[in-house]
Amino acid sequence: MPLDPTFMLRRSVSNVICSVVFGARFSYEDEEFQTLLGLIQANFRRVDTVWVQLYNLFPAVMNHLPGPHNRLFENFEEQKRYVAGVVRKHKETLDPSSPRDYTDAFLIRMQQEENDPDTKFHHENLILSALDLFFAGTETTSTTLRYGLLILLKYPPITERIQEEIERVIGQDRVPGMEDRSKMPYTDAVIHEIQRFADIIPLGVPHSVTRDTQFRGYAIPKGTAVFPVLHSVLHDPAQFEDPETFDPGHFLDEAGGFQKNAAFMAFSAGKRACPGEGLARMELFLFFTSILQRFALRPPARPQDLDITPEYHGFGKVPREYQLQLVPR
Repeated sequence: MPLDPTFMLRRSVSNVICSVVFGARFSYEDEEFQTLLGLIQANFRRVDTVWVQLYNLFPAVMNHLPGPHNRLFENFEEQKRYVAGVVRKHKETLDPSSPRDYTDAFLIRMQQEENDPDTKFHHENLILSALDLFFAGTETTSTTLRYGLLILLKYPPITERIQEEIERVIGQDRVPGMEDRSKMPYTDAVIHEIQRFADIIPLGVPHSVTRDTQFRGYAIPKGTAVFPVLHSVLHDPAQFEDPETFDPGHFLDEAGGFQKNAAFMAFSAGKRACPGEGLARMELFLFFTSILQRFALRPPARPQDLDITPEYHGFGKVPREYQLQLVPR
């Protein structure tokens, strides 16, 4: 039967980051867990509305106006209450000699620096950083996987070539491992191209200038919000030939080996790029190879009729809703 992979992918990916941040996995039927994921998904979509874009440009004005942008903050407060409850339970069972996860490690550092008035390790930062990791580790990775499966439905020859590489390197008798990636240049190239083509955070995550800066003749005062505009690089025709076309060849050399490209900035740029880049790369490789090792992908419509343009443009992009069949191989 055809299915929408959204639920399956979001819950699976979120449980990976839950294991890292909260030290536990949650049942897919857990109501509080589903509520948290629903709030995160709603805010991911809401940041692309005109109201929220106006807030980003004119916060001093929008703070005093009613509108749907306020729901963004209401959702965020609900998310903070959820994480605060998790932190409270961790405090009750904390063993400084045996940290279980990110939350424990942060709490231990809070104890060590409790007399430092300038410490950054305090309760509010714990909640905010945990939510940052949870959001970044759930929505972006699951959206990339969902977009990637749609693209693979669109191009069956690409899917078949990945599966040929899986058969040659991994086979059917064991699960894929990260050590396999270096032996699978075509699969690696396809995953990079999915991230480049999908471009799910085209403006990147805003950063703040920590000191007065001169850049290409412009004066940027301390505290100014700066957007790296990743789309301008990921879809730059000077860096990628025919960038609006999905082509794994963008990351392959003439001999078919994987070829890095300095313009690949799916995880942002500079020293403050995504801290979860290593985890995300691992998840994308293992999810894609595990799915394609065990299943053939079947679209409910003809591949040529599938629309792989994003549902909307702006601060975030997501694939259009679709269904697929997973047929055991």
